[in-house]
Amino acid sequence: MATVQVELFGVPRQRAGQSVIEAQGSRLADVLSDLAIRFPALAECCIDGDRLRAGYVASLGGRQFVTDPQTPLTPGESVLILSADAGG
Repeated sequence: MATVQVELFGVPRQRAGQSVIEAQGSRLADVLSDLAIRFPALAECCIDGDRLRAGYVASLGGRQFVTDPQTPLTPGESVLILSADAGG
């Protein structure tokens, strides 16, 4: 399992009570499952099982937006989770 850095913005940050979290996973699904277990309030609004709820996206290192839970992650990857409409 890879350790990745997860940055949270907007509602996800409010629900988790943190802006940066380390999570475990080799796929986006693994990371989301890890976060859902550790941060139930975050899961309640943003995560549905192993995927993001509608209206939320993940950005890999600021390079690309993804929603597919099967997206592979590399150790040290930076994953940003934010509302799909963040930034206007």
